[in-house]
Amino acid sequence: MIISRTPYRISFFGGGTDYPIWYNEHGGAVLATSINRYCYITCRYLPPFFKHTHRVVYSLIEDVKDVNQIKHPAVRECIKFLRIQEGLEIHHDGDLPARAGLGSSSSFAVGLLHAFHALRGEMPSRLQLALEAIHVERDLIRENVGSQDQVTAAFGGLNYINFAAGDKITVQPVTVTIERLQLLQSHLMLFFTGFARTASEIAAEQIKNTPSRKKELHAMRALVDEALKILTASGDIRDFGKLLHESWKLKRSISARISNHHVDDVYETALAAGAIGGKLLGAGGGGFMLLFVEPDKQPVVRAKLAHLLHVPFAFEALGSQIIFYEPGQAVST
Repeated sequence: MIISRTPYRISFFGGGTDYPIWYNEHGGAVLATSINRYCYITCRYLPPFFKHTHRVVYSLIEDVKDVNQIKHPAVRECIKFLRIQEGLEIHHDGDLPARAGLGSSSSFAVGLLHAFHALRGEMPSRLQLALEAIHVERDLIRENVGSQDQVTAAFGGLNYINFAAGDKITVQPVTVTIERLQLLQSHLMLFFTGFARTASEIAAEQIKNTPSRKKELHAMRALVDEALKILTASGDIRDFGKLLHESWKLKRSISARISNHHVDDVYETALAAGAIGGKLLGAGGGGFMLLFVEPDKQPVVRAKLAHLLHVPFAFEALGSQIIFYEPGQAVST
């Protein structure tokens, strides 16, 4: 039995510059962190005493005889990618809902690959996990995904991530004092806007619009460096929130599908209640909204957004982990 635990993520700045269509020509960068909300994958070799060869348990239960019959695309393609011949039993549990802007699909892919490697007695590097997950999602499943979610899920922590042509990725942990990090965290609030969306569909339009949005994407890339300067200096942390507001305005201009009347109403209500800035996480359209609010004003914001689910969280720094390891052996038929 293997259990992997892989964090979800919050992306602060640079989203949109982590798509190959952009960074292969212009380069890209993001500032993002993993959080203490997780995707758990439990797997083991399935004993050959059942009518089925594979069992996959998530929101559905799949009992199949052949890997190609598995409906869950990530499970099917990860098994085929790693050329696993033995029967498997796989269970998924998540702390937060899928398709909500926290990189859940990439966390699932990273955690699944990590568990499979552990089952075979292998210890992949964090970069290997990230690159394999990118390959599975982008090339095998053919999802419209960027490259930041897989990196943050695999590495964990608050990172400055650079993307260059040919999927050359470098990860630089942001080095700040514990006090500065805690100050940032104390100003952040996370709300679920009440519905989810399919990120790939929205991302497809964003990718389509990329050639005509060069000015906006260059500006979004520049905000990454500005945010890093704010964090690593000793100035007013509220400037980080103001920068989030600027980033959200730029992001909304990339595609009409990124926001909607419901999201705009939530954001404007938060600003009127005292929030300095914020953004919808992920591709857009719904899911989780991050807000930057001074601690003394947070009760007012929470009251004004009482119809939404407030989700407390903390930064985490471990990334994808194997938290239970007892691999055993496949039983031959």
